[in-house]
Amino acid sequence: MLSSTRYRPYFSYKLWADSEPAYGLESFHCEMKRGFRRIRNQEPLVKALIDTDSNAQVIGHLAQRGVFEFHADPQLLDRSDGVELVADLLQLQQLDPEIAERVTLILERYHAQPILRGKQILILERGDEKLPKPLLLKLQRKQVNFFAVMDCVYIEPDGTIHILDFKTGKSKFDERQAYTYLFAAQHLYPGQPVVASFYNLESQKRSRVIRTSPVQLQRLEIIFAKIAQQLAENSNHHRNNPAAFNLIFQPNPGIQCQHCPFPSICDYAEHHDNTHPED
Repeated sequence: MLSSTRYRPYFSYKLWADSEPAYGLESFHCEMKRGFRRIRNQEPLVKALIDTDSNAQVIGHLAQRGVFEFHADPQLLDRSDGVELVADLLQLQQLDPEIAERVTLILERYHAQPILRGKQILILERGDEKLPKPLLLKLQRKQVNFFAVMDCVYIEPDGTIHILDFKTGKSKFDERQAYTYLFAAQHLYPGQPVVASFYNLESQKRSRVIRTSPVQLQRLEIIFAKIAQQLAENSNHHRNNPAAFNLIFQPNPGIQCQHCPFPSICDYAEHHDNTHPED
C-alpha cells in the first residue's frame, strides 16, 4: 500500500551548510556527511549518532535555556543569586564539570550584561523545543517545506523586527543563517522592516546587523530552490540504487573527519580523536 504522505522538498540553513561549504572552507566540505544526515538518518546506527549531542551542542542548548529562564522571570536579573537559581533550574550540578563550568560562566556574563533586557520580545526559544512545522513556500514555482528556527525575535524602538541568533564557543558567524531567517521573515512579518544579527553568549561578541534587498531575496530564492531540488533528486537516486551511496555523496576524508559524527560508520573516514567543532 502506498503511503498517503507525499514527499515534499525542504530547505533549512543546516541543509545549506551541509550542501555548500562556507567561503574559504571548500577543501573541508564532505558530501558523504550530507548523505548520512539527510538520506540515511533513519538507519539505527546513523540515527543514534545524530541524536547524540556533542559537548558543544549541550553547552549551546543550555546557554539558550539560561537566557530563556532569565527572561521568563526577569526578577532573576536583579537578584544577586540569580545565576545560582538559573543554574539549579538547568541542573548543572548533575552535568560534566567542564560543561557546568562553561555554562555557569555564560550565565554570569549574561546576568551582568543582559542584552535583551527591556526589549519587546516576540520569540525566545528555550533551546530544547521539537522541530516546528515548516513554512510551506513556493520557491521557483515549486512547493518547499521551509524550516527557520529562530532563537530570538524582538522589536526595535523604531518598529524594526530584529532576529537574533545566539552562539557559544569559537564558531564563526555564518551569514547564510541570517539570510535564511530574513527570507522566512518576509512571509512571517510581511511589510515590516527586518534585520538579523548574531551574539556569542560566551565571548560577548556581536556581529554586524544584516539586511537584505528585494534583489538579494530573489537570488536567495533561486539558491534555496536549487538546494532543495538537489536533495530530492539525490534521495530518488539513492532509493533506486542504494549501493551507489558513495557515488551520489562522495567522501572527502581528511582532518575534517575529526569534526564529523560519522567516522565510526564511514568506510572512508580518517580516524582522529572524534571531537566536534563549537556550535
